[in-house]
Amino acid sequence: MQFKLKSDYAPAGDQPKAIEQLTKGLRDGLDRQTLLGVTGSGKTFTMANVIQNVQRPTLVIAHNKTLAAQLCNEFREFFPDNVVEYFVSYYDYYQPEAYLPRTDTYIEKEATINQEIDRLRHAATQALLTRKDVIIVASVSCIYGLGSPLEYQKVVMHVTADGKMQRDELMRRMIEMQFTRTTSDITRGQFRARGDVLEIMPVNEEVLYRVVLEGEFVREIFRLDPITREMIEKVHDMWLFPAKHFMTSPSERERALQDMESELKARLEELDQEGKLLEYERLSRRTRYDIEMIRNIGFCNGIENYSRHFDGRAPGEPPFSLLSYFPKDFLTIIDESHVTLPQIGGMFAGDQARKQTLVEHGFRLPSAKDNRPLKFDEFIRNVSQMVMVSATPGPYEREVSDQIVEQIIRPTGLVDPETIVLPVTPAAAFKPRPGELLHPNLPSDYPGQVKDIMTRIKDRVEKGERALITTLTKKMAEDLAGYLKEDGMKVAYLHSDIETLDRITILSDLRRGAYDVLVGVNLLREGLDLPEVSLIGILDADKEGFLRSETSLIQTIGRAARNINGVVLLYADHMTGSLDRALSETARRRKIQLEYNAANGITPVTINKKISDIRAMLGATAEVETKKILNIEISASPKELEEVIRDKKQEMKEAAANLLYETAAILRDEIVLLENELATKTGSPVPKKRGTGLRKKAKS
Repeated sequence: MQFKLKSDYAPAGDQPKAIEQLTKGLRDGLDRQTLLGVTGSGKTFTMANVIQNVQRPTLVIAHNKTLAAQLCNEFREFFPDNVVEYFVSYYDYYQPEAYLPRTDTYIEKEATINQEIDRLRHAATQALLTRKDVIIVASVSCIYGLGSPLEYQKVVMHVTADGKMQRDELMRRMIEMQFTRTTSDITRGQFRARGDVLEIMPVNEEVLYRVVLEGEFVREIFRLDPITREMIEKVHDMWLFPAKHFMTSPSERERALQDMESELKARLEELDQEGKLLEYERLSRRTRYDIEMIRNIGFCNGIENYSRHFDGRAPGEPPFSLLSYFPKDFLTIIDESHVTLPQIGGMFAGDQARKQTLVEHGFRLPSAKDNRPLKFDEFIRNVSQMVMVSATPGPYEREVSDQIVEQIIRPTGLVDPETIVLPVTPAAAFKPRPGELLHPNLPSDYPGQVKDIMTRIKDRVEKGERALITTLTKKMAEDLAGYLKEDGMKVAYLHSDIETLDRITILSDLRRGAYDVLVGVNLLREGLDLPEVSLIGILDADKEGFLRSETSLIQTIGRAARNINGVVLLYADHMTGSLDRALSETARRRKIQLEYNAANGITPVTINKKISDIRAMLGATAEVETKKILNIEISASPKELEEVIRDKKQEMKEAAANLLYETAAILRDEIVLLENELATKTGSPVPKKRGTGLRKKAKS
């Protein structure tokens, strides 16, 4: 299929010129281009038009998961008939394997995988292998190791109704694809066999396939709802992709094991010659155990450290990554490139420092260092044509770009927000530097930055508008959010410790009015599209550094550029170089926009953007908070309550199956409350309280 952009508005302002120049640059073979687009100028819409013009698979890389989710949502709205997928790190919690020689402390790898994001990753790679009209919105995790696309494709299975396929053959093929057999409820990547009927749940979608066999043939294939088991439709065929990205055939596995044994032998000889007896014994024991585990059950903890052998790569050769799944002519867009490119460049060094320590002390073979992210130069070689997008391009973009296209004019006529500089400290304690007139008319009763912004926020809330506050640390963000909450404000904090999908929910709730204020550190900057926000407070703006650099200040100021009443309060006792440059650049952009508005008779208006559920767009299920359900009126519809009850029942069963009886009991209590609420809303009888024995099991 062709990319077909659907939108209610046409390019305006600087957009037509930018679209034309970037498209021409790509068609003329320019390798590197930069779009210098101010906040609110419609950079995403410009890039969507460019994608439609060039008709090529596209990788969009953002520097954090929240921004990637927002971009994915926007591109899905622009291209509803094409495939737009989300690819980010699937860890909710990740503690990498490490060794601290000074204290002789070995830290084992710990990780919690988010199953929903894992599903989306599989959907992304499968789309790339089956279609051309694909946009993948990814975080920097796209440069990390992923299984070989060739091995992945080798085991893809096509099952057709009336096709020849025996029961044992189908089961054997599925086990080779890393599916696991179960006799209980089926989750993604599992199958259940009962007689001549197999039920399978693929890794990329929450749906059951029921395959009915008869002798040597497949008689029928059905799609079922995984909760109710109701038939969705009868289908003629289905495609099954592997349950894991790392796939190896039996012959390749044996070759890899032989390579591992050869490397182990050579490394042990080195350690013996160096007199490192402890490291010798440690490496010998750990590696031989891993080899036996892989040979007998096909898996071991930390198997990714042997990926070079399984892939058949030479030492130092770059690993396969998401980029390997794209065709050669794909287009790469680096969003907020001034942050994303340095992030890409910094991944390799940190990873290698940790791995080198593990290798030196006998915890891993030297080949473990080849389980790594791409180096920056490898990433550049792996991408074809690239467009870097930023309101504040860095030195790299300016140096390598064959063309820099400016997009300063906003179609909405909105100007950069008004900026007001106020002191951090109260008037009684404020002491200006000699000759500095930063606050010449400071009132004697000025209360300081926190009290001042609280007063201004209340004024905005009365008008139905929202506010953002940025602090310097996570602890400050949490403490300030707690302080504002005590004052009666609807407030939440947002930082990197908040889980990915929860961040998305918080931002959507801010737009809906569930919160009036959001307090954050570094996530309230690049790319966030929040038209309801009219006030931004930057606390301690004179603390020169990464979080208060010229780039950071300009990006944070830009969050208020989508609202006609946008005002940014910068709290600073003294003027710094970064603060001065940020204010000057903001003033320059205001002047350009105001002149354009006057010449074209444009009256600025606040951006009116639909509040869509990004989590739902990504296939996630919005959860009802039930921890305080007794004290909260539930506003969900009966249909939504039924969906949540079904999900809670599934979670309860999984918890009980894993012997987590206390968790299952809590979920059971939540289900009872939700069922009572559903009965109240629908007028049906309240369900009888039923015992499950979970509390008794938990005590035993």
